[in-house]
Parts: sequence; C-alpha cells; structure tokens
Amino acid sequence: MTETDQAARDTRAIMRRQWARQATGVPALELERASSDAGFRSYWRGRDGQASWVVMDSPPALEDVRPWLRMHDLLEQAGVRVPRVHARDVDAGLLLLEDLGSQTYLDLIEEQDPDALFDRAIDQLLVIQRIAPPAGMPGYDHALLQRELELFQEWFLGRHLGIALAPAEQAGLEAINELLIESALAQPQVLVHRDFMPRNLMPAGEGAAVLDFQDAVVGPVAYDPLSLFKDAFHGWPRARVDAWLAHYHQRATAAGVPVPDLARFRRDADLIGVQRHLKVLGIFARLQHRDAKPRYLQDAPRFLRYLAEVLPRHAQLAPLQAVLELHVHPRLAPGPVAG
Repeated sequence: MTETDQAARDTRAIMRRQWARQATGVPALELERASSDAGFRSYWRGRDGQASWVVMDSPPALEDVRPWLRMHDLLEQAGVRVPRVHARDVDAGLLLLEDLGSQTYLDLIEEQDPDALFDRAIDQLLVIQRIAPPAGMPGYDHALLQRELELFQEWFLGRHLGIALAPAEQAGLEAINELLIESALAQPQVLVHRDFMPRNLMPAGEGAAVLDFQDAVVGPVAYDPLSLFKDAFHGWPRARVDAWLAHYHQRATAAGVPVPDLARFRRDADLIGVQRHLKVLGIFARLQHRDAKPRYLQDAPRFLRYLAEVLPRHAQLAPLQAVLELHVHPRLAPGPVAG
C-alpha cells in the first residue's frame, strides 16, 4: 500500500468515526471492524453500554450505496426482515444499521438444526419471490447471463489455470452457455436475490434476516433456492439437497410462487446451478488475480464437485464435463461437498 493510499484510508476512518458519533449521539464512540465483503463495502461496530450499532462504509467512488438502499427499502416495505437503517448519508456512503450480532447462518449451520434454519430462510425467500418487481428493475437477461458465464473461461480457465481451449472445445462450451441461458430465460421469472446463501442470512428473533441484496434482479425462480442449498462455503450430500429442494417446491407451490412441476423444477435447478457454479468459479479467480483476495478460491473444489455431480445427469452438458476432466481435474481435483 502506498503512502497516498494509507493517507486516504486514514482520512476515511476519521470521517467515518466522526459521522458515527454524530449519528448515534455518542461523542466518544469508537469503531472496530465487524466484517468486509467481496466488494468495496466494509462494516464497523460501535458500542455504548448496552447499545450497539453497525456502520456500513461504502466509499462513493468505489461502490454506490444507493442500489443497496433502494433494494433495502423495497424488501422492508414488503415485510422481508432486513437490518434496520437508523441513519444515512448517501453522499458520503455511510449508513448506521441495526446490529444483528456477529453470527451468520454459516456460523450456526453445524451447531443448530439445518432443517429449521433453512425453513426460516424459506420464509423470507417466499416473501421476496412474491414481491412485484418495480418498473425498470434490471433483469437476468441474455446479456447478463452471458457475461457471467464468460467469467469462467476468462478468469478461471485462462487467468488462473492457464488453459487455452481447442476450437472444438470452445465451440462446445459456447453451445452449453446458450443452453444454460435459454433454460434460465424459460423459467418463471421472479425477484431474485442472486446470493441467497447462509453467509447472507442472520438469526433475528425467531426468524432470519437477509443481507447483501443490492444486486437483486428479475430472474429464474430456481436460482435462489439452488443458491441456498448449494452454498459457496458449505456443502451438503446430494440426497439432502434434493430433499430440501422438494420441500421448498412444496412450500412455494402452496404460497403461490410460480414454480413448475417438481420434475421440471429439478431440471431447472440443475441447469441454473451449473450457470451459477461456473460464474462463481470465475468470480473467485478474479477476486484473487485482480483484487488480491485469494481466500475465496479455497472453495473452488466444492464447485467442481457440484458440477461433477450434476453434469452426468444431462447429456447436453457432456462437452463441459470433458473439459473439466481433461484440463481442470488434473490440476484442481473436486473436493468433498459436505463440510
């Protein structure tokens, strides 16, 4: 880090602390880092006796806080449990939030009954999926799905593993990308969180609070339940995932969410899962090589195992399976999904 970068950080820290003191009315409030995420936002906790707050710091030049606020307000008005906003300075990129604690579902998943935790998560997901998307809300359209899929080849295969595909392999992947996109667009379209997984859920009373929702779009109904049960940072045996997907499907049908019949839903979940797994592998590689955040790639083997489980179920995906087995698995073997 250069002296200029450090000076900018120090200036930002002073401004953040001064704003938090004014917003809380606690003149001597001190902040300690609570967490950070894959983007440029950071979170800071301040305490005063029994009271506690979290400051979200989203530097405007790096990450505009307004998309987070727009989605927060939409979800909160619809009855989704999200962190309460006590104060906001949009121009400065600072929010004073309710402190929900330091444990996410990911921290609790081994200690508590996952069936009960996921049922509370489904409670929130069904509310989200029943929200009528506002006019002008972006969609999970062909262009966005294509850009996400291209991350896999550019960053994971190319930049991370140094793999250059033969023309026939390239053509095979392009055909699969089009199949995955067509499948996603053919699904019933609902409001999609895009990262609905245990790390973005927190216990709140008897229910769950939803975090990290700023990238929500209108998209395929199977996307969020698949993301919940095939998590980026914790995996489960296939039989358990299949049972949870069936349980979600039953609850969604009863709630009036436009899911297709169970057999079609399972196929949709498989295919949108392949799209998500390829995207995430690309994002994790980009986080390491562009953003100097290497820890995410430690979970790459889990996604390779997800793919290894699903690809044999669908003959159309054989070219992708061949690329993984020939080029990727000898360098990075699929890891255990569970744990």
